[in-house]
Amino acid sequence: MKQVLVDMHRLKYHPYNGLYRFSSELGQALACRQWQDLQLHFYVPETSVGVFGETASYVKHRSVDKFYRFGTSRFDVWHATTTLSWYRPFNKKTRFVFTLHDLNFLEEEEKNQQHRKRYLKLIRQRVERADFITYISEYTRHYVQDYLNIKDKPGKVIYNGCNIPRTTQFAKPLDPPTKPFLFSIGLFTSRKNFHVLPALLSNTGYELVIAGKNDTAYKDVILQEAKKWGVQERVRLVGTISEEEKFWYYKNCEAFLFPSIGEGFGLPVIEAMWFGKPVFLSTATCLPEIGGSAAYYFELFDAEHMKSVFENGMQHYHSTQPQERIKARAMLFSWNKAAKEYTDVYREL
Repeated sequence: MKQVLVDMHRLKYHPYNGLYRFSSELGQALACRQWQDLQLHFYVPETSVGVFGETASYVKHRSVDKFYRFGTSRFDVWHATTTLSWYRPFNKKTRFVFTLHDLNFLEEEEKNQQHRKRYLKLIRQRVERADFITYISEYTRHYVQDYLNIKDKPGKVIYNGCNIPRTTQFAKPLDPPTKPFLFSIGLFTSRKNFHVLPALLSNTGYELVIAGKNDTAYKDVILQEAKKWGVQERVRLVGTISEEEKFWYYKNCEAFLFPSIGEGFGLPVIEAMWFGKPVFLSTATCLPEIGGSAAYYFELFDAEHMKSVFENGMQHYHSTQPQERIKARAMLFSWNKAAKEYTDVYREL
């Protein structure tokens, strides 16, 4: 039986970002099946031992492992599941799988040139060591060619899955919206582009709810735009929320808005689509690849264009009732399918 280490050390960080959700959902999908020819070992922080079930095998993560860890040669395959990972096998025998999610830090105003150089150096080292590279979208696969020396290294696209709630009844947030509302979610960084959204509230009765870790300077940019359009009383920045609260907002919103200009996949998009909601996305990065023809798109971010797209999209949604088609799009993305494809890569190596 071949021994595979799956690096899930990102579970030590806060659970309000895509990399945490990726690690959690993929780990659950990998752990819920018995792979007769593979023994999977989950590399996790000590506080996460047992997170994928008591019968799973765990290797405790330590920060010093970035410098050296004894015994990595006992693994036939080592899978670094996140782009910015310091951890790898310290021998030439172990085959190395490297998953590239994005290079979003190149687009973030918050990252200075020193950060960008440091991160690119780290990623290039992992690419050079990798025996196989997986990408979470075709967009990511093509984009990284401009920055990384991939050459003819073998690889493939393995899409993320859709996070499906385990119930259809969700408790309301403590302070729910009092009016019909539009919803968005994500870490408050410039690439999320949330500040273009308050303009959509002008001359409407909607509220706008944006959830996510918002202890950043970008929060003030959003609030300034809300004030500019005279809608500050209807823009609610609710901070981090639980999974149950997130699903409540998806279920009860009028539409989901995601104007991001820096995404490798965009998990919230298919989460909202699973509820059959109209989703309005930017045409930037991977989002058209994920939303397909079941989404509506902002090609520009000036207020008049966005209002026109939104109004026409909502009219189309209510007149055609495409909920089932939207849900079907979301269901194309499965964590069980992703787990099967990753284990196929392990076997190939």
